[in-house]
Amino acid sequence: MQHVLVPLDIDPTPPRPGSVARETAGLTMGTSWSAKAVHHAPLPDLQAELDEVVAQMSHWEAASDLGRFNRAPAGTWHILPRAFATVIDYALTVARDTGGAYDPCAGALVNLWGFGPARRYDQAGFQPPSAADIAAVLEARHTVAFDAATSRLFQPGGVQLDLSSVAKGFAVDQLARCLRMQGVRHYLVEVGGELRGAGVKPDGQPWWVALEGVPDAQAGAGTVAALHGLALATSGDYRRYFSVGSQRASHTLDPRTGYPINNNVASVTVLHASCMAADALSTALTVLGATDGLAFAEQRGLAARFLLRGPGAPAHISESTTSAYRALLQ
Repeated sequence: MQHVLVPLDIDPTPPRPGSVARETAGLTMGTSWSAKAVHHAPLPDLQAELDEVVAQMSHWEAASDLGRFNRAPAGTWHILPRAFATVIDYALTVARDTGGAYDPCAGALVNLWGFGPARRYDQAGFQPPSAADIAAVLEARHTVAFDAATSRLFQPGGVQLDLSSVAKGFAVDQLARCLRMQGVRHYLVEVGGELRGAGVKPDGQPWWVALEGVPDAQAGAGTVAALHGLALATSGDYRRYFSVGSQRASHTLDPRTGYPINNNVASVTVLHASCMAADALSTALTVLGATDGLAFAEQRGLAARFLLRGPGAPAHISESTTSAYRALLQ
């Protein structure tokens, strides 16, 4: 039987008479994006919004503001553009709240495991890092200081920022913001599978989207959500990984240990008003694991679903959810 999630707060405003369904799409951040909207006029240039996020926060683009910060000498302060400042401020807050289970300053560790822009895990000749390599990166790692009042970020030396687990969600929020500024109240926007919706479709139905399952596991009951004033993001161990013996080395790393997660979490989905928050929190909860992650989410009223691999039976999936998630079930 299919599960259905419906938001608790519904905006009853219907589409404006004469509005029609419009769609646009493109490529960004190594993936695709799309937007569907009910509007009476052509949609604004959304690609430009995404290009600006890339120009500020991509760790794949050497000329980005983030790329320049990562190469900056020790002991230097850098004034950040507004969007970059918003994202790093939030990411550092999540890092503090989770005790380092989430860390935007772990770029060197990500690169070491082959999940960065160079020395990729899927390229010929790649070898997993040794325990000594990991220990050296952890020992050399520093954190940054951020002055929110002046939007200045301090480079202590050698810090490699990686905002891939938060910038995509922020980009979704930017698309939504751009549409709202043009008077669009009914839309569904998506970047790489992370989504945010508002209002309804022309037929009055909400924007129904399916929550991700685990593709390499037994299929259970599907779940769909009405994205009406909600965003959705999923972190999964099946996205990018390689095998070391019988172990799965997922792209989701635990910054506290320096190793890929090994806690039977196959995926975490978070529903939140902000896609930036859903993006970062789904990653953080994945690292925290079912016990600590559920406790963290419950304390903060987060709507989260954990899909867990059975011990010794990775194809068998069980589900754990928070009370805020269950409150959305219809």
